[in-house]
Order: sequence, then structure tokens, then C-alpha cells
Amino acid sequence: MAKHEIDYIWTDKKRTFLGLPLSFTRYYLTETKFITKAGFFTIKEDEIDLYKISDKSITRSFGQRLVGCGTIIIHSKDTDTPVKEVQSIKDVRKVADLIDKYVNQMRDRYSIRGRDMINFHNDSVDNE
Repeated sequence: MAKHEIDYIWTDKKRTFLGLPLSFTRYYLTETKFITKAGFFTIKEDEIDLYKISDKSITRSFGQRLVGCGTIIIHSKDTDTPVKEVQSIKDVRKVADLIDKYVNQMRDRYSIRGRDMINFHNDSVDNE
């Protein structure tokens, strides 16, 4: 799929200790997914459906605060990525609010609330 075919709401690169985007890790936010692409020769791509995100937190080290960056830690009910660190990005508070906005939109679309996330992956066990 070509890059122009996906409507990205936000995108940024992981930044160095100087706040420069000199990294092969790139983050993308769409209306339905949070995508991470990492690598140069071999590219690893990881996606989290937004409705599966259960919690997030922000950390900002002293060095990150000096260059205007921060890290978002996302907790999800995704089986292969239960914890995702979105490291060293600019405008960390604005990005966290943007993620909240689209997480809530996706939960409203699928009528999912916090109580519905309990035993999210154990539905097959309950049906036996």
C-alpha cells in the first residue's frame, strides 16, 4: 500500500538526545490504528487497534524536557504488544490527547467501554 493511500492523523520519528529526528523508528496514528515502523534493511511494523488501548502514561526525563520531547507508554489488550513505548517524540501532551480522542471514537463506534475490556482475549474460553 502506498504512503499516500493512508490518511495519517499524526506522524513523527523517535528523536535523539539532542531532539533531532535521526532514527529509523517512525510512529503513525490513523483514525483506527497506532503503527510503529522500525528498521533500515529489515523493517518491522507493529499495529495496535485503538479500541484495544486500555491506558497510557507520559514520562519526560530531564534530557527530554530540555529538548521538548517525551515518551508515551501505551498499555493495550493487544496479544503481541501489551505495552508500547512511543519514545522521544515532540509535543508529547498534544499527541497523548490526540490518541485519547481517537481511542474514544473507536470505542464509541464499537460500543466498547472499560468493563468490556476485562477478559477481552478469554472469550473463546467462556464459550466452551
